[in-house]
Amino acid sequence: MDLSLTPAQQALRERARRFVVEVLQPIEIEFERARGRLPAERARELRRAAIEAGLAGGELPREVGGGGWSVFEQVLVHEQYGQVTGGLWSYVPGAYEVLVHASPEQRRRYLEPSLRGERFGAYAVTEPGAGSDARTLQTTAVRDGSDWVINGEKWFVTGPDNTDFMVVQAMVADGDARLPTLFLVDYDMPGVRMAYDPDYMHTFADRHPQFVLEDVRVPDTARLGGVGAADDLANEWFVTERIHIGARCSGAMQRLLTLGVEWATQRVQFGERIFDFQGVSFPLANSAADTSAARLLTREAAWLADSGADRKVVHAKASLAKLFASEAAFTCADRVVQVFGGRGYMRDNPAERYLRELRVDRIWEGTSEIQRLIIARSLERRGVERVVG
Repeated sequence: MDLSLTPAQQALRERARRFVVEVLQPIEIEFERARGRLPAERARELRRAAIEAGLAGGELPREVGGGGWSVFEQVLVHEQYGQVTGGLWSYVPGAYEVLVHASPEQRRRYLEPSLRGERFGAYAVTEPGAGSDARTLQTTAVRDGSDWVINGEKWFVTGPDNTDFMVVQAMVADGDARLPTLFLVDYDMPGVRMAYDPDYMHTFADRHPQFVLEDVRVPDTARLGGVGAADDLANEWFVTERIHIGARCSGAMQRLLTLGVEWATQRVQFGERIFDFQGVSFPLANSAADTSAARLLTREAAWLADSGADRKVVHAKASLAKLFASEAAFTCADRVVQVFGGRGYMRDNPAERYLRELRVDRIWEGTSEIQRLIIARSLERRGVERVVG
């Protein structure tokens, strides 16, 4: 396994880093004080800047208008995205990987405008009574002539301020079978109602509203993929997104460590730098080890995905990366808040914001408990050597 970077990959990483440091980091405090809501023109400026930086749609294949980045290259970019608070990377135009499976007409209506930063589609899976176990989803899609009629309620429909459609996972009844199927649903369609737009623990570019769908009628051309294909299409995206989360968490830890070491080596108490007290420096040393481990786990999973390794092994490796990186990043944030003391508790300090924001990485795109379940099953079915080797 060769994890060294080519000149092109180094250039991509530096381009992403410049965008994060020069465009996104300077507005972190403004964004926090605005409670995660920017004026529309300001948001458009950020999207234009991302397009000019060559970052828009990088994760998607070139044949659908994306940048054609390998999974390893995606990791290099998301490591940089993790070094900004507020989830401000959400202003980079793009689309969920599942839209790769869109028809030509669906691409024209949904994918192409998304890559231009004009639209964005949320992924609507979770429901009030169904989270980790998608088999219990209650949203239904019933065939009516050439149309489908959708009924249900979706929670955590995550997307930035230009989100205006959702990819809805609904169950299609076929005799006794319930077939999970995806549909493209515009927010302005009759029967679509935002029931609640709650505030969350973090101040984020993405909102997570709740929607009710009541007799929403869509044509069969709104179906994304085949009837019953939702799980296969979603699993592809979940694996990649778990690798992205691992990358962003390792990037967050790198920034937290940089801030913590800078402060601890300058702050003097009792006539000594606080860095010289083991109670301060040892937790930072532990987080340095965690950061390196998280980065290697994530890059390994990406390298295996690009190398055509067994998808089940890649799935397990992605879960390992997400589990370790998300748990370690939250601990790192807690340690760095402690290093800053009272200053670490101020919202103007990135460490405080990270402490709130990193917590969700142990929940979304599969909780830590789900990741442990995937890893445990893989140990049994694939063998220890393939999972950890």
